[in-house]
Amino acid sequence: MEDVAKIVDWLADGTEDVVSRELLAQKIESSQRQKTPLTVKLGVDPTAPDIHLGHTVVMEKLRQFQELGHRVVFLIGDMTGRIGDPTDRAQARTALSPEKVADFSKTYVEQAGKILDQERLILRYNSEWLGRLSFEAVLELLSKMTVARVLERDDFHQRFEQHVPIHLHELMYPLMQGYDSVALAADVELGGTDQRFNIMTARHIQEAFGQPPEVGMFLPILEGTDGIRRMGKSLGNYIGINEEPEEMYGKVMSIPDSIIVRWSTLLLGRSAQDLQARLDSGENPRDLKAELARDLVLRFWNPSAAELAQQQFQSTFRDREVPKDAPVLDWPLPWQGTTLDLVAALPEIPSRAEAKRLLQQGAITVNGQRVGLGEVLEVVSGHWIKVGKRRYFWFGQSPS
Repeated sequence: MEDVAKIVDWLADGTEDVVSRELLAQKIESSQRQKTPLTVKLGVDPTAPDIHLGHTVVMEKLRQFQELGHRVVFLIGDMTGRIGDPTDRAQARTALSPEKVADFSKTYVEQAGKILDQERLILRYNSEWLGRLSFEAVLELLSKMTVARVLERDDFHQRFEQHVPIHLHELMYPLMQGYDSVALAADVELGGTDQRFNIMTARHIQEAFGQPPEVGMFLPILEGTDGIRRMGKSLGNYIGINEEPEEMYGKVMSIPDSIIVRWSTLLLGRSAQDLQARLDSGENPRDLKAELARDLVLRFWNPSAAELAQQQFQSTFRDREVPKDAPVLDWPLPWQGTTLDLVAALPEIPSRAEAKRLLQQGAITVNGQRVGLGEVLEVVSGHWIKVGKRRYFWFGQSPS
């Protein structure tokens, strides 16, 4: 039998918390003794078409369980996704149609193969059991939880105190996720620290249905490209693992210097101490960021894509080699205003709504710096703007 203590240390490394290490050790020891793999669950709601870098922090831990030979379940929350996780939400999410959820689910499965061994991955959809529950079964599930306990959630509590509506279907979300663990007889569930309430609820629901509780493993939350808020699809500060190499590279190069070390540690397993020592010795943060950008493209694409993305960034952004024949905007200069006003006034931008979407997606760059919604800036003759991947414009005049 393998050393259980070493296995637990390896699995717990990089987590924020494990509830509990003792239970994890017991389950691993029992698994070895009975020669039966553990069932390890990761649930993902398909609320947008991309798996982003934030998801990969948890998925890398899932891959470790695969390496140990355990039964890894990648659970697509096609039923819970129609509600949307209310975690950290100040108001109810907009409900997704079954057709939209189905489309997003397909892309999730394809992208998961970039991180997980698909041959050893069990794919399940929670509509398999949630969609078949009778009303009697739903009432039984509801009886396992009190309103007071649900309102212990910070987001629900705040909304209740502020008289912001809480819809009954939102209260069902943690119970539905908990029932997923019952249906799968999960031994371990992984999630970000924002999933603590949901996973702890799952443990409670399992015990209420006569099952032993799962181990909850909580991974750090990755900050988005703004360096402030957690990476999220709805916040527009994310990098999808399926994004084109040059887009991925450019977005990584746009992150604040303050999160280079943390991203390198969480996404690539680099030593935070070694990276900080390099910075303290005077190394340019831009060089570390370039390493991070190249290695992330390499991880999700291939060496030639990483090399090409780096060369393209250097020629386009670092060396400012914007196409000399790019269209010139004949605007009164200098011009000052919000980024939304700026982008909405560009040719071929049909509406302010489209301008807002581009800014939220990180698709606008001014003079080599990615800009977001709500910023105020000034442009003068000779400045340039990039929209999306290939559209460039000069302000006033291009360099001769």
